[in-house]
Amino acid sequence: MNNLIQDLKTRTIGLIALAVTVCFTAIACSGGGSTQAADGIAPEVVVDYVHTVLLADRTAYTKHVVNRLKTLEGKEKADGVVPAEATEGWDQTGGVPLPAQMFRLGSEVAAETADEKGIGFTYNLISTWNINDSHAPKSEFEKKAMEEVNKTGEPYKEYQEIGGQKYFSALYPDKAVAEACVTCHNTHPVHLERYPDKKFEMDEVMGGVIINLPIEET
Repeated sequence: MNNLIQDLKTRTIGLIALAVTVCFTAIACSGGGSTQAADGIAPEVVVDYVHTVLLADRTAYTKHVVNRLKTLEGKEKADGVVPAEATEGWDQTGGVPLPAQMFRLGSEVAAETADEKGIGFTYNLISTWNINDSHAPKSEFEKKAMEEVNKTGEPYKEYQEIGGQKYFSALYPDKAVAEACVTCHNTHPVHLERYPDKKFEMDEVMGGVIINLPIEET
């Protein structure tokens, strides 16, 4: 488990290094609100790079770690081969984190490392049907973006300002890629209480991955 967390931390710091080394300076194009990057990679491309890595790691963790465990939230899995449990209370029970929890662990490492480096690069999970309150859409941007992603199933990208700092933000659809995703949410007590009529299915949008990149305007 320690090796897993260390690998996650290494990958997360690598993502932040990418964000730091890429030039985020943007120049407003004439005749509209679109932008283009100057002396570097366009922020639209950078967020795609970052999301690709985040999605790959989370999908691999779900399919090749969680799906291979014999127990999922106290329930035996017929196809499990590893004598361990994926559970919300993993740190108290000696199990392993659920996919959303593993993702949040990485986002916390990213936030800490970004603070140390003096940049505002962050990423997180948000959802209309959140179980963890920290994953609820909070700002007007997040609410609008989440509504659009739920409707279209496509990424939503836009500039926004937070505390005087300009960001290029992108929300990508977070879809159910494994049965563990669907089972955990549909049977979770909080989900059943808050969203009794919502039953997720495979490949359905369950929420979104939001990435915020700080932009320095010239």
